[in-house]
Formats: sequence, C-alpha cells, structure tokens
Amino acid sequence: MGELDVPNDVHIRSTVGPTRPPRGEQVQVTVDGVGQLAWVGEPLVDVINRAQIELAQVCYHPQLGPIQTCDTCSVEIDGKIGRACGTKVAAGMVVRTQTEAARTAQRDAYDRLVSNHDLYCTVCDNNNGNCTVHNTLGLLGIQHQTRPFQPKGYAKDETNPFYRYDPDQCILCGRCVEACQNVQVNETLTIGWEMEQPRVLWDGGKPIGESSCVSCGHCVTVCPCNALIETSMVGEAGMFTGIPLPVWNAAIDVVKGVEVSAGLKPIMNVSEIESAARDRYIKKTKTVCTYCGVGCSFDVWTDERHILKVEPGLGHANGISTCVKGKFGWDYVNSGERLTTPLIRDGDRFREASWEEALDLIAWRFGEIKAQHGPDALAFVASSKSTNEEVFLVQKFARQVIGTNNVDNCSRYCQSPATKGLSLTVGIGGDSGTIRDIEQASLVITIGSNTAESHPVLATRVKRAQKLGRTRVIVFDLREHEMATRADQFIRPNPGTDFVWISAVNKFILDNGLEDAAFLRERVNGLDTYRESISTFTLEYAERETGIPAATLEALARQIAAEEGVCVLWAMGVTQQCGGSDTSAAISNMLLITGNYGRTGTGAYPLRGHNNVQGAGDMGAMPDQVSGYQKVGDPVVVERHQREWGVTLRPERGLDNTQLMDAALDGTLKSLWITGEEMSLTDANANHLAEGFEALEFLVVQDLYFTNTARYADVVLPAAASLEKEGTFTSTERRIQRLYRVMEPLQGTKADWEITLAVAQRMGADWTYSHPSEIMAEIARLTPYFAGVTYDRLEGYQTLCWPVAEDGTDTPLLYTERFNFPDGKAVLYPAEYKPRQDAPTAEYDLHLNSGRMLEHFHEGNMTFQVHGIAEKAPDAFVEVSPELAAERNIQSGQWVRLVSPHGAIRLQALVTGRVSGNELYVPLNVRKAENAVNRLTGSQGDSQTNTPAYKDTSVRMELLHDVGDNPLPATNHRWGHPTPQRGVEVERKWARPDYVYPGGALPMHGDALNVRVDALGADD
Repeated sequence: MGELDVPNDVHIRSTVGPTRPPRGEQVQVTVDGVGQLAWVGEPLVDVINRAQIELAQVCYHPQLGPIQTCDTCSVEIDGKIGRACGTKVAAGMVVRTQTEAARTAQRDAYDRLVSNHDLYCTVCDNNNGNCTVHNTLGLLGIQHQTRPFQPKGYAKDETNPFYRYDPDQCILCGRCVEACQNVQVNETLTIGWEMEQPRVLWDGGKPIGESSCVSCGHCVTVCPCNALIETSMVGEAGMFTGIPLPVWNAAIDVVKGVEVSAGLKPIMNVSEIESAARDRYIKKTKTVCTYCGVGCSFDVWTDERHILKVEPGLGHANGISTCVKGKFGWDYVNSGERLTTPLIRDGDRFREASWEEALDLIAWRFGEIKAQHGPDALAFVASSKSTNEEVFLVQKFARQVIGTNNVDNCSRYCQSPATKGLSLTVGIGGDSGTIRDIEQASLVITIGSNTAESHPVLATRVKRAQKLGRTRVIVFDLREHEMATRADQFIRPNPGTDFVWISAVNKFILDNGLEDAAFLRERVNGLDTYRESISTFTLEYAERETGIPAATLEALARQIAAEEGVCVLWAMGVTQQCGGSDTSAAISNMLLITGNYGRTGTGAYPLRGHNNVQGAGDMGAMPDQVSGYQKVGDPVVVERHQREWGVTLRPERGLDNTQLMDAALDGTLKSLWITGEEMSLTDANANHLAEGFEALEFLVVQDLYFTNTARYADVVLPAAASLEKEGTFTSTERRIQRLYRVMEPLQGTKADWEITLAVAQRMGADWTYSHPSEIMAEIARLTPYFAGVTYDRLEGYQTLCWPVAEDGTDTPLLYTERFNFPDGKAVLYPAEYKPRQDAPTAEYDLHLNSGRMLEHFHEGNMTFQVHGIAEKAPDAFVEVSPELAAERNIQSGQWVRLVSPHGAIRLQALVTGRVSGNELYVPLNVRKAENAVNRLTGSQGDSQTNTPAYKDTSVRMELLHDVGDNPLPATNHRWGHPTPQRGVEVERKWARPDYVYPGGALPMHGDALNVRVDALGADD
C-alpha cells in the first residue's frame, strides 16, 4: 500500500490473489465527511475498507474483486446510489455510506439475498464467526426478514467426497463461480441466470461427482454462507450440529417460530454465544502444505485430532487457492496405517521395540561401523518433506558426528540439473523471482512441465493471466495435458531434444540481431565462446532432430525476442534427461541473450516438486556443499564451521543418492539412514536398488508408514507428520515460511529433528536443541543466504525469500543489479548436446514417459490414505494413444505388461489422446510396489549431477488376456466437460425481468465485464 497507513491484514490481502488494478494518479475522495487518499481507477470499496468504515459487502471479496451480484455495498456517490465495489475511484468523489437512501438500498439488497437462504444460524455448521451472511445481518441491524424464504426445489448435491452444495442455502452471490472461472480457472461452475429458479451449476447441470470439478476447494473457501461446506464440518463443528436429523429439523422450526414474534436479534444473540463457545474447542493453526513446492499456507481447523477444514486466505503464494491435496488431502495424518512404535528386524520378521532400545541400537551400530570401516562406510538421505531445521541436522550429523560427506536428498532425482544449469549461468540455482513475476509476464513458456497437475496453484496464476488477456502461453511437452490444451501454442518435440530447439532459437536470435545487445554488453560474459558452441544448431538441423518445423522455431525466436517479459518454467521433462543440466543452462542462456532477468515478469523458474525440496538443497543435504550452497572445500566455509561445530569439514565430495547402491554392492558402503523417502520406488532401476539395500549391513528407515523401503530395514522409526511439528519450509520461490504444530504427535512418534538429536547425543555430540528456532539460529550464523532469518521475522504469515540480509531484508526478485559471480556478470554456458541413450529399438519399440497426477503425491504413500482421493484415482495405469490402440487392438481396461531391459510391470491401459503415436505415460503413484514405473527405468543419468534419466526409457508392451473396468473412474474430473465463461456474467442477472435494483433506484453501473477486466486483468 506504500504511502497509505493501513492495517497489516489489509496489506497482506492486497498482495495475494488476483492482480490488483493499475494504480492511477493518487487523489483524494471524501467518505462520510472525511478525506481519504485513493488511486484513480481502484474500486471504491477498497477505499472504504481501508478507512475501516463498516459497509455491507456480501459478494465482494478482496481476492476476487468486484462481482456486483449482491448490491449490499450500495452507497451514495456524488448524490446517486451505486455499488461501491463496481465504482472506480475518480478525483473529488463525495461518498456517503449511511444516508437513508443508501441504508434502504443495503437492507433491501440483503433481504433479497436471504430470501434465497434458509436462516438457522443457531444450529448451522458454518456458524464460526466468519459467516458473511450472518455477520452482515448483524451489521445492518435487520430485525425481520421481509421476503420469506421459499425452497428452490433442488436436492442437496452430496456426490463429491469432500464438500456438498445445498441450493436452499445458496444466495447466488457468484463468489464460487468467480473463483472457479477466474482464479482457479477450472471453469466448471456457472449460474443458470435464465432458469426460472437460478442455481449454481457444475458443467451446466451435472452432479458434482460427475463433473469436471477437480475438488480444489476454491468455491468452498469463498462461499459466504453454508451453501458450500466441507463434509468434514457437517455435524462436527457446532455444539448443536451433531444432533439427529429429526431433532435438528425441529430445532430449525422452533428458531423460525421465535423469529416471527421476537425478531432476529434474540436469535442472532444465541447464535453468537454458540459461535463463541466453539472457540473453546476448535483450534485454528497456521501451517504450510506438505505436498508440492508451491508453498501454499493456510489455517487448519481441528477439534482434537479431527480435521474440520483447511482455510486458506493469507498465504503469500496461494491466497484463497488450494488444490485437492492441500484442501482435502490430510486424512493420512490419522491413518490407521501410521507407525506408532519402533521396529527392529529379527530374522525375516520385525518386532516392536521401545524408543530407548531402537535409538541405542542405532547409535551402537553406527559407532561400530565407523570404527571398523571408517566414516565413509555410512551415508544419510534427508527428506524433502522434512523441515529445513530437520534437514540441516541430518547433514550436520553426517559431517560433525560421523565425519562423512555421504549425504543427499531427493532433489538428486529431479531438480539438481536445474540447480546446476542456473548456477553455471547466473550463479544461484533457484527461481529468479516469485509466482507474482510469472503472472506478470507477457509470455510464459513451459518446457517438460505438467504444471496444472504437479504445481496446481501456481498453474492457476498462469491460467488466469492468460484468460484475462495479459499473458500468452507456449507449452513444449510430449503429452497434451491441461496446460498444453489451454496453451496459445502447443509444440511436441521428439523426446530428449529440448536442448536442440532451444540452442537453435538462441542461434537464430543472435545471428539476426534480435538479442538485447545492451544487456549482453553490460551484464553478461562469454558471448563469443557461446556463439561458437552453437554454430551447428541451425533451424534445419533442429527440425531434423526435434521434429519441430524450422518455420515454427523461427517464429518462436522472433516472438521471444520481441516480448516485454518472458518467464520460462520447466520441470522433470527437462531435468530427468541425460543432458538435464545442459538443457537447463540453455534455457538460462536464452533468457540472458534476450535480457529476461532482473525485471518483474521475467526469469527462470525450475518448479520444485516436493514441499521442501528447495529447502533440502538450501540446508546442505548434498555431498559437496553445506547449507547455502557453500562448498565444503572453501577455506572460509571450513573456518566458519570449525568455529561453530569444532570439526574440520572434509573437502572430498561424498556419495550422492544414485551412487549409494553401487557402493553397497561393492562393499564400501555398509550403513544407510533414510529419512522420509520411499527410495525403493522413486529411485531409477528399482530392482538394482533392492539388491543394494540387501547388501547393506545396517539400514535405518524413518517414516510415517511401513513403506516398501522399510521392508529392507534393520530398524524402522515412526516419524511425526508435518501437522504434528514446528519448523520452516522453503518453497520453489525461495520463500521461507513457518509451520506450527496443529496437533500433538501421534503417541509413539517423534519429529525427525528429535530423532536425529537423540542419536547424536548417544554418540557423544553436545547437542542441546530444545526447539527448532534454536536450529534456525545456527543456520543463520553459518549461512550467508539465511543471515537475517529468525522465527520472529517469520511469525504467522510473514515470509522471507532468500538471500536474507542480517537486517531482515529479503530478495523476492534476483539479479536486479548483479548476478551472483565476483564481477556481477552472468555467464553464457557453452552448449553441448547429450542425446538420449535408450531410444526405442526393434525389441523395445515404445518410449515410456512418467510423472505426477493431480490427485496424488509422488508414489502415493500419503494420498492413497485419503479415501476421497483414492476413490477418484484408485491406481496407476498406462496411457496409450488412440493410434497405437487401434494398431494393436487395445481397449481401456486391458491389462498389459510393460517390459524393459531392467524389469517388468503389469498395469491397465487407458486409451487417451493425451499421448500420441508410440508414446506411453505411466503415473508415479501406484498401489502395489511391484508395479512401480521405476522397475523399468535404467541407471543412465545427467552427466553433471547423476540425476537419473527417467524420461530416457524404452519398453515393449505385451497384451494380457484380462480386461477390466476403465482404470479412470467415471467420477474422475477428466471425464467432465467444463463450461468456460467470463465469470459470473452478472449482466444476465440484471437482464432478468424480476431484477430490480434495491430501493428502486437506478444503479450506477456500466459494463460489468469491463469492470472485471479492469479490476483483475491489468499489471500492478
């Protein structure tokens, strides 16, 4: 808000959600006799809210913008009645909110709304102090409902496992539609304004469970009453809401009978007492999502261990947004499959043990192995789902207590090549800006990223910017996933050839003088060497290698060079190739030669897959770097750690994840401690991995469940879930956020940091941490990037994007003045093409691709524990193109065997146009370990980081005799048919013959569409 003095919560709300309108000239307006600073063009309601003047506004939401359906915000503007939300500020406006005409219009508008709503606040599950309909009733002081409620004649829709819609409670405000159409941009919800009795529609009138609804929860979050409510709230939230249905209905009748004679005030008083009483047992705790790397944060409402709901609103990355997993995917925390006692192997079986026995055994065996074979006989894998503090302790344990650099994390399987490519070119291996920069770009290019399913909330920002006309989107991928379908241009390169087309585009830009010459001259080194390295990458060569026409690449090159701001997003389709690091560097080179760094709306964005995979790297869980990407051989780093830890860091690079099993098989690695990673299913060449596990002398696995990896362990430790502990996560934006303990750890479990601490103490370490904040203080002392990070500065919803200076100044946008090299200049990294090694052959004639599904997280250990998710996506399958299906007589539901040189799996086929030709696609999530896709992948990998080349896999397909049901149930959203429209389309409401502006006045409203675009679609 800058110059304006506004409450902190208003400031936070103004920085999340939809992009706000452009700020015009700062002017003064008069509101209720007091001068207020405002900006020309902003919604008048924002000025009134900043002034903390109470004004009814049922349909308005600061993250949705003006919808103009409810009319309750009617005020007098220069002597005429108009909607405060739909009126843009102009200099000298005189506004009065409490004139008789304004109050009459406000009350009449509200009365019209609640004629659609069955008021029974005293026994309503949604009576939690935040019900907009309830609170507006109190604000307006209405005593009686003039227009009686009439049932609409529609049944409740309870076909979605996570929420239900009650048409008789729906006030037709359109918030849910606006959120679905223009924030989530799934475009499922509309309002049937022309129906005799309008209602909200899913796919034009389908049951929710048979529609294109992705269960993201946006609609439920913004609903101002109980029309849309989480099923986990129903009968659980209130003091009276769990009573039997007949008694409950009778209670409603009693309440309504009292209202006729006594008015609404006594009834509202009772409901407010009941609502306040809920605060004694409903706990609301802020946390950060434990699924993908977007970094969504929200409050979790609990009654002891029962999760009532997830309530987003203030998160910097997400605002009101969630995906199905973040909003509804938390049942795994209370799953009966949770481990609650340590297990120790006894022959071929496991026996239960006390924590003391298990920890003593681990400390003794680690000490014994170190004494007999040296520190490098042990290795440690940190979890990308653990907190920063927990990961930091894993690598500290390895280096200080054991004395080895054999430590890594799961970024080795996905993001290490992106980190490497960026480090080589711009000096920092993370996103160069934030999600806000992405949605400010004029062109967004995604390469090898199924963004809408792997990073769904981030994808909503791209989809929204595109829909509102601000951003064009180009997608490069093998599959026609949602982002490809929505793209302005979708291009399918041959597998593993992204490096080639990028290099060819770069060469064309340079050869034709389309580069940003000033930027290159002033801020970039290595141009001549780079020109020479790409001399053979002509458009014609690129066409032969990639299958993309030369004319298409030329047009693309010219477009990229001409755009005002370009952001490139990439993920595992790039990094999980033999040349993942080189392709990532090529992407960065493209941005450098076109000057697309250091400005809002530009930059490189390697999208992080797990909730804290960025943090796992940041915290030094790598074989050659400690926290903050400091090299273990750097004398300054060594001296700093010597002072803090009392040991000298060893300069030799340790083993990474992909090297561990070879070391186990050759006898040099004797022991491994895996924290929270299902390596047996997620590492490449899973059969080889199993052999390595069996060769180890001592394996410790620490997790929530008895995973497939735990089957190989000698000791299994029950860990606490993220909702059961405190700490910080770092998102793909480099954004550090605190999470708080939502519930006490399940009895018998411990937080990862507590387990590491206990083993370290048993091995003689003088560790005295009593809270994660103490660990973060140590991280800040040792890590320049985190120098100013403290728990106080991360209180509540406050965040910091590293690097963070000692005074707490953070850096959301990198490279505004210099790149992270001594001379401040970036480096164009010379091109070297590393083609795939496992192209299809006569025997293995099909190319296999793999990746995530929206519903599930990675292998599915957590999400298969959520009944509603498992119901929508019950197991893995193999996608087969229509042309391949026709050629080989395959139908959906057909069981097939996929065979590679490394193993075989059995899955059902799903015939779909998402894949083409001889391309196959298998999701990572799978019910049975024996059918995990990584039983097919090989050991080849990126030459610079050893990241497995999962996407470089060829297989043959054998048809089996069995045919079952379609593996994608009819209730899955992919079978639905969205109904895109501009938003609520309130003009259609105004066109109804029964619509009259409240109070009978003629409203000050223009074209509602223009208001929507102006309010949400312009740059900040």
